[in-house]
Amino acid sequence: MSTLRFQALRKATDRKPVHVEELDRKSAIFGSNVFGDKAMRQFLTPEAYKAVKAAAEGVKIDRKIADYIALGMKEWALSKGVTHYTHWFQPLTGTTAEKHDAFFETFPDGSDPVEKFGGSQLVQQEPDASSFPNGGIRNTFEARGYTAWDPTSPAFIFGTTLCIPTVFVSYTGEALDNKTPLLRALHAIDSAAIDVARYFDKNVKRVTPTLGWEQEYFLVDSALAASRPDLLATGRTLLGHTAAKGQQLDDHYFGSIPTRVLTYMRDLENECMLLGIPVKTRHNEVAPNQFELAPIFEETNLAVDHNSLLMDVMQKVAERHDFKVLFHEKPFKGVNGSGKHNNWSLATDTGINLLSPGKTPMSNLQFLTFFINTIKAVHDYEELLRASIASASNDHRLGANEAPPAIISVFIGQQLTKVLAELEGVSQGKLSPEEKTDLKLNVVGKLPDVLLDNTDRNRTSPFAFTGNKFEFRAVGSSANCAVSMTTLNTIVAKQLKDFKIEVDALIEKKDLKKDEAIFNVLREYIKQTKTILFEGDGYSEAWEKEAKKRGLSNHKTTPQALKAKVSKKVVELFGEMGVMNHVEVESRYEIELEEYVKKIQIEGRVLGDIARNHVVPTAIKYQNVLIENVKGLKEIFGKDFEKIAKEQISLIKEISEHIEGINTKVEKMTEERKKANALTSTEKMADAYCDKVKPYFEEIRYHADKLELLVDDELWTLTKYRELLFTK
Repeated sequence: MSTLRFQALRKATDRKPVHVEELDRKSAIFGSNVFGDKAMRQFLTPEAYKAVKAAAEGVKIDRKIADYIALGMKEWALSKGVTHYTHWFQPLTGTTAEKHDAFFETFPDGSDPVEKFGGSQLVQQEPDASSFPNGGIRNTFEARGYTAWDPTSPAFIFGTTLCIPTVFVSYTGEALDNKTPLLRALHAIDSAAIDVARYFDKNVKRVTPTLGWEQEYFLVDSALAASRPDLLATGRTLLGHTAAKGQQLDDHYFGSIPTRVLTYMRDLENECMLLGIPVKTRHNEVAPNQFELAPIFEETNLAVDHNSLLMDVMQKVAERHDFKVLFHEKPFKGVNGSGKHNNWSLATDTGINLLSPGKTPMSNLQFLTFFINTIKAVHDYEELLRASIASASNDHRLGANEAPPAIISVFIGQQLTKVLAELEGVSQGKLSPEEKTDLKLNVVGKLPDVLLDNTDRNRTSPFAFTGNKFEFRAVGSSANCAVSMTTLNTIVAKQLKDFKIEVDALIEKKDLKKDEAIFNVLREYIKQTKTILFEGDGYSEAWEKEAKKRGLSNHKTTPQALKAKVSKKVVELFGEMGVMNHVEVESRYEIELEEYVKKIQIEGRVLGDIARNHVVPTAIKYQNVLIENVKGLKEIFGKDFEKIAKEQISLIKEISEHIEGINTKVEKMTEERKKANALTSTEKMADAYCDKVKPYFEEIRYHADKLELLVDDELWTLTKYRELLFTK
């Protein structure tokens, strides 16, 4: 009997739900561990409070005031039992980072130690920059980097540590994190969107991109996960035959939440409420043991911070419930993978959602302006948008025609498609009185307040309009939202900037009225962007052929997709919008290629190890049992034994063929890995791992999964899919 596997199963089946106390009403505890408005009013001087609020709008904080802010923040933290503080940042690893320092200091004269935290510790620290991915920006001996406080995202307490959200930059000023480019992109779209929004409302002073992410994930019992070396090392199962029952009955989606899982969710929600993460929705997803949670919309920077924090909190809470959280986009073959749908919109400081139709022709023209400009941005930069969600793990979803495909397209629904078709018929230049009346009364004027239910949803679309927002469905479940949100906000900012220039030119040079100029420009955009609009089945082969005719990219692998990030067009885009300079763009390309290589390299090593040290020895052990059986039959039946032992002999041969297949393929994969490792170009290395090494994974898996069906269940060492996916 395979001891570890069955011990793990016994542990998992004996688990009892952990008791979870409801702390209080969610509204009562929300943000209790956040240094938000209520805490700042209590612990800061009026001057310090005003300085923090102004800093959130971009006003620099005086160092003297920073001391007062730090003092108030420290006193608040100490009142809650905090012992340490950290600058919490998001390096280019895709996760978060922190170095804890105690609120503690001694003095040379031997006087009593004190809890100390000043403005200098709050505003800036100097972590080692050489040990984080930097894409060649910093040499190993050039270790200096800086974390700087981001006052737009409030400090929070996790455990006994005060966490201060920060940016992370090099000594020479380049961004070494995901937050810095995001903040720059948010500034760019704020500026560009304000100029356009003022065509319709002169009172608009700020436009804020909002984000509501939906986090999908798998839960596996921790003992079962520990019995799978591939899950622990790579986040996914590299081997494993699909279970007889998967998701084909559609009985898990929105089904009754298992008791252990529900107590985990309740515990997680308690932590989220304390941290000010406004989670609202929880449910079973499509695949067995797959779940989802989603929050209320927030400003994008805060939403990105909250998602990054949530992923860490989910793992820590899972430990209390003896679960392992899997964020990998495709942890199990044969069932749906996980995404992180990013619902994006634009809101003004006057309380208007710019992607929501209004009650008047003017407000609807405003909606159509931002709606069509977003489509134009996606049309012009679809390859960059695809590159923004590229990763070795997300390739399993996008490249395999799972939700959504690797082809970027936009779904808007039948009603809006009809509206755009009518707008396309607007005449060039000045509009006739009849045309103006028709537009205002019958096209623009008749858009309903809410489009949520006026068209079906298209789950196969990577970028879909869903009533008052766009849903970027292609983002991977393990990704940091900042990367895709930086890209989306940058391209829309660029498009709005260009739109403003075109409209103003028509007003000044062609003597058109404002509305006429807007209609003229939008008409041209509608004509130019038809190729990106698609209402049908994104999974179909027909769409793949159609997309190719339309000239849309279909980059199924990360090395192929990432090339768009360093094109001249993209480098100029980020430079023009002040989001990243060419050094920052090129370094990220290098980092993401390196990450791809390392992930495939690790998977190859783990796969070779499991195949040869788990699968093959187990198969040989069972083969020896069969051989002894055949020998016994020969002793009993003599020369007639071959007829009687026909099935056993056939099974022995079949096992040998699969063992030979595994060993041969592992050796070939290892040789290709060695060749790839010898390459000096990261780009060529990534291509080699993608095209030469990775294809062996499925070939090795084929033989291993066949052996799983042949070998005695009690001898098989690896926990099976039916156990991983259906043990509650």
